[in-house]
Amino acid sequence: MTDRRPPTSQASTGQLIAQATDDISTLIRDELRLAKLDLAESGKRLGVGVGMFGVAGTLALGGLGALIATAILALAQTLDPWLSALIVAAALFVVAGLAALIGKVRVSKVAEPPHDRVESVKADVAAAKHGTQGAST
Repeated sequence: MTDRRPPTSQASTGQLIAQATDDISTLIRDELRLAKLDLAESGKRLGVGVGMFGVAGTLALGGLGALIATAILALAQTLDPWLSALIVAAALFVVAGLAALIGKVRVSKVAEPPHDRVESVKADVAAAKHGTQGAST
């Protein structure tokens, strides 16, 4: 790349400002290009990581099914097989119900707006409006 710039000691102020503007533009473009490359690489890693979590969850679900079958077979040693399956199913429904209730309580708490933050933002907006009105009069 040929540089047709005059030496800085011979350049006028306008030429120096133009050179600085060009340098800043080039720097910003280069930084944005590098940031895009970094984000693309991070996205690939994130995708692989999320995929591995999906595989782990699927395998864990299969393991849970095997564990439930083991519990049914263990109870079937002392009870009829249908009764052991019914007991394990009832226990699973109880655990699922408890999990649903806990989840409902947690979600309902999250839905509440943070009152302190809302009041703080309202105060900031009022101060900004008042400051703007005071500056224009």
